[in-house]
Amino acid sequence: MDFTGRDLIRGEPEKVITEKVDYLKDIGVCAVWLSPVLKSPQLDFGYDVSDFKQIDPIYGTMQDFDRMIDKFHKAGTKVLLNFVPNHTSNMHDWLKKSVKRINPYTDYFIWKDAKYVDGVRSPPNNWVARFTGPAWEWNDQRQQYYLHQFLVEQPDLDYRNPKVHDEIKDVMDFWLKRGLDGFRIDAICFIYERADFADEPESGEAGFVPTDYSYWKHVCTRDQPENVDLAKELEEFVNSYKKTESDTPKILLLECYGPPSVVMPFYGNDTRIGAAFPFNFNMLDYMNRESDVQAIKDMIAIWLANMPEGKWANWVISNHDRVRIATRMDNMLLDGIHMLQMVLPGTAITYYGDELGMEDTYVRWDQATDTFALNVGPDRFTLFDRGPSRSPFPWDDSKNAGFSDGPDLWLPINPNYWMNNMKLQTKRKSHLKTYQALATLRKSATFIYGDADVFVISKWVLALSRSYKDHPTYIVVINFNSYTETVDLLKDRPTLPHNLNVQLSSLNASINEGNLVKTNSIVLRPKAALLLTTARNDEN
Repeated sequence: MDFTGRDLIRGEPEKVITEKVDYLKDIGVCAVWLSPVLKSPQLDFGYDVSDFKQIDPIYGTMQDFDRMIDKFHKAGTKVLLNFVPNHTSNMHDWLKKSVKRINPYTDYFIWKDAKYVDGVRSPPNNWVARFTGPAWEWNDQRQQYYLHQFLVEQPDLDYRNPKVHDEIKDVMDFWLKRGLDGFRIDAICFIYERADFADEPESGEAGFVPTDYSYWKHVCTRDQPENVDLAKELEEFVNSYKKTESDTPKILLLECYGPPSVVMPFYGNDTRIGAAFPFNFNMLDYMNRESDVQAIKDMIAIWLANMPEGKWANWVISNHDRVRIATRMDNMLLDGIHMLQMVLPGTAITYYGDELGMEDTYVRWDQATDTFALNVGPDRFTLFDRGPSRSPFPWDDSKNAGFSDGPDLWLPINPNYWMNNMKLQTKRKSHLKTYQALATLRKSATFIYGDADVFVISKWVLALSRSYKDHPTYIVVINFNSYTETVDLLKDRPTLPHNLNVQLSSLNASINEGNLVKTNSIVLRPKAALLLTTARNDEN
């Protein structure tokens, strides 16, 4: 689960952490990935690190962090830290020393001389930063430009310098020795740039201006082959922490958006193990309200067909940079989408609050905190603002939804918190209870070892079956339509029994859990979903 560090460290640590650990354990979470919690000026929510070996005081202390790790481990939950190797903050000592050309830091960052045309200084090329504007910043003291693929205050490290590799592995060593179970590696596809620093061509995409990132085709500043080599190097380093066969291996999760040709090499090949996995963003990127079930089936099939043999799949439906799944699709579809995500073979990755059906919260211009959005001004900020999907978690219906006793929060709470919060959802049939039941079912043999088959019933009805030897078979059926659908599973799967047991039903389904349905005549309301099984009630 991707969880905000603000919920896990800040406050009365012993009380707050214990409370959250118990909740996550109860809903079946086996590992948490913390958003950035290292020391930072917080211009990009901690992705601008000024000290890789310190917890930022706004989240707590190193002792609080150690206590948190211990609490999670006692609960059997692994902890992964968000790690940002592409860049630092401009407040980091490495940059300050690099500006002064103090060795060995002189070439820790990507510095280039200016171009001069008729005596006018300009950047080395036309590269544009991810957060808009030129990707180069002039430094008067050093009399050179440094590269920043993100904010001006986030200078890119130069991985063509072997000493940078040593520094980064030293940082990872520091945290692994404190008991960390692994890392989520941020922006791995941005680490290397083309060595010739050539200009980038226009993308041809409509609706953008030359200072926008999407105006350009980024053939020089991302997806370079050296990124895969770096992933291999880091993976071999963390694997060195597995001293005996009984030791639990450390894990790397890699963030890289792109087609299979870019993403799949991070899995490794026959000559190396490869990182645990690169994130699968297919459903995050392409599944929306216009998607019919053939398109959704293709999103699944493309990943499984391109994934190297013997590797492990994963499924991401929301994250901190995109619109939440309950907003992007439909809140009434959430149970069905969780059934799909958690019944598919592989790791299900949950963005905090998705288990409740949290929706994006509208953030006004005067409430915006995302520098990405602030950079483009009030007329266009909603196109870039990532704040709506990052609103605080609603624990209950008390002040600030139980998130904080403070007078103000960094973002507004969703105004529906009084009727959609964790405490209320534990007391009734809810998205949370469906999520929890799915997490429990995933531990059964059918879900661990069984075959998976995704099939199209109609343009708007999708089915997924899991079967394994003589263990019960499970079938997910989801109606993505805006109208009621009647489903005949026997038409596509004639070997199924004539009646199936309802293991789980979505909030909007007309059929209760534990009931039997006729396999050739299953009525699904709009956006409703069922998890059916050949098992009898007493077998569950």
